[in-house]
Amino acid sequence: MFTITLLTLHEALRKRVLLLALVLGLGFVAIYAIGVNYIYSGVTTRGPAPTGINAPLLAMTYVTMAGLYAVNFLMVMMSALMPVDTLSGEIRSGAIQTLVTKPVHRLEIVLGKWLGFWLILAGYLLLTAGGVLAVVFAISRYVPPNIAVGLPLMLLEGTVLLTLSIAGGTRLSTLANGVLVFGLYGLAFIGGWVEQIGALLGNDATSQVGIVVSLLIPSDVLWQLATYNMQPAFFRDATVTPFTPASVPSPAMVWWALGYIFAGLLVAVRSFSRRDL
Repeated sequence: MFTITLLTLHEALRKRVLLLALVLGLGFVAIYAIGVNYIYSGVTTRGPAPTGINAPLLAMTYVTMAGLYAVNFLMVMMSALMPVDTLSGEIRSGAIQTLVTKPVHRLEIVLGKWLGFWLILAGYLLLTAGGVLAVVFAISRYVPPNIAVGLPLMLLEGTVLLTLSIAGGTRLSTLANGVLVFGLYGLAFIGGWVEQIGALLGNDATSQVGIVVSLLIPSDVLWQLATYNMQPAFFRDATVTPFTPASVPSPAMVWWALGYIFAGLLVAVRSFSRRDL
């Protein structure tokens, strides 16, 4: 399995996936740093607010969550796009024959590729989210709470979509697989908003619809849980920003997502093992 993982990493390097992720990730952090620097300078030069509000803390909390929101979106795209062609493309081109004719179990091929892309995804999240947090700290000395909880939740969200993309590639064409994964993410995204709006309006039926969607595709709910944990109490209790969930997801969703990933891998292995190549 680890040989397949190394081959997946080598292939990503050969196709310049790693280089592009590194360069564009650094570009994102650099542009974000410029914006944060101007925002912080503008807020601090105005002096204390007459209402007693700690404006620099409020501004840094907001821009940090905005930066992590952008990172989360980029990570979702990476998790869906990177593996979308790895199995379906190799099956279509016949390149998969070079692997299946070797003394390698198909389970090792699926899990090896999954692990390779997961390592790339984790590295990308470390680069971009770590860059956002480092920039904010360097400029304002602000550190969001519970980073050790929030960042793994973001990675778990990406892992859910990565697993769906791998599983879909065992049966679907590359284009159909991409449409499937992005479509499911879109459902989860709108389901999350339906749940939040239902909670704000006190409409239980609407909230239940969002919860059901979150159970079917537990991606956006993990971001909601991550953003809730990484905000100061005064910020999240206000529930007036797009980053503050009105309905806080249950921590049990973490276990649900882990089980979802495990089930997705089982489906992927079973589907690929039974496919006539």
